[in-house]
Amino acid sequence: MIGVRGRRRGRRAAALAGALGLALVALPAAPSAAASATSPAPASVTAAPPAAQCPNRAPALPDHAPVLAHFYQWFTTSSWNRAKIDYPAIGRYSSDDTKVMTKQVTEARSAGINGFIVGWRSTPSLDSRLAALRGVAAANDFKLAITYQAQDFGRKPLPVAQVQHDLQKLADTYGNDPVFQVLGSRPVVALSGTWNYSEQDIRSMTAPVASRLMVLATEKNPAGYQRVAAAVEGELYYWSSPDPQHTPNYVKTLLAMANATRAKCGVWIAPVAPGFDARLVGGHSIVDRRNGGTLRSSWQAALSTVPDAIGIISWNEFSENTFIEPSVKTGTRYLDVVRDLIAAPPPPAKETDSSSPQGVGPTNTAFIAASVTVGTILLVTIVGVSRRRRKDRI
Repeated sequence: MIGVRGRRRGRRAAALAGALGLALVALPAAPSAAASATSPAPASVTAAPPAAQCPNRAPALPDHAPVLAHFYQWFTTSSWNRAKIDYPAIGRYSSDDTKVMTKQVTEARSAGINGFIVGWRSTPSLDSRLAALRGVAAANDFKLAITYQAQDFGRKPLPVAQVQHDLQKLADTYGNDPVFQVLGSRPVVALSGTWNYSEQDIRSMTAPVASRLMVLATEKNPAGYQRVAAAVEGELYYWSSPDPQHTPNYVKTLLAMANATRAKCGVWIAPVAPGFDARLVGGHSIVDRRNGGTLRSSWQAALSTVPDAIGIISWNEFSENTFIEPSVKTGTRYLDVVRDLIAAPPPPAKETDSSSPQGVGPTNTAFIAASVTVGTILLVTIVGVSRRRRKDRI
């Protein structure tokens, strides 16, 4: 079992209480602490279905949810000559260098990150790099998950037969490997670009390996997830480009995706990101990092969805400038922010003017009190369960 530290429990329990508030209070009320950090969740957002509707799925336990960072292993020393405005503090490395891997795993683990979500498809170089990273992870009590890159460099979807072959190979190689046991006994594999395939195609990819791999979708919206839900076991939501402090309905979008996933009894991995700037690779939007403020807002919004895991975007995506890996320009700043977020409780909710439309007025005070009571009961129950039901999780 990797170190999901006891110091997280107060933070995650508080976040769970905030999320329950979002779910239970249907009448206008003050937003939760998590919603206040970004934008208030509208009253139309509904709760995720209760765990009783999913007998084969353990409930999400925020105090045990692993923190993972998306990790890319495409780099050669010449990769750093294209589309970069900052560089790793460790140097312009090759992804073949096991000394660099060891440094990266050590730094991530020291900040409280439990594992990497590794971008991969089967090629001789990527297979070799994944095997080397697996060895480093095993030696450092660190976990790995996979994002299967189902598009080529030109963003065209790979043939179904190639995806089938690669997933079979992954299952044969790592299906019983403890390093890959992040959310149970089967490796977690997110299939990128699921919107490029029919539900039947995805089923043909996932069914042969369903007993050995937990394959997730990477859909863009609830309707997309509902389309493929029967062929997958959850959703890894990769959303790196919006600004959590200024994007309208940011929290509502996350909650809608979480609810759509849980309505089908799926695993939900919520995204967080420190900023975004992909202009050198054809992008247009810029999300300022705000010296850690953007990462904090994004993190709080993710917690409000009560995720099964948090997916940080990213460890080392230097072309889109979402990295938290120590760099020449930023030093260890963003890794330090992650360390603080993992250890620290969420910020208190902002005070709300009781005379405003979002305040607690005489028409809904009793309802709010009842909701708080129900939320407290649920929180106590879930936290109690979390201390007993850990055999199938890290």
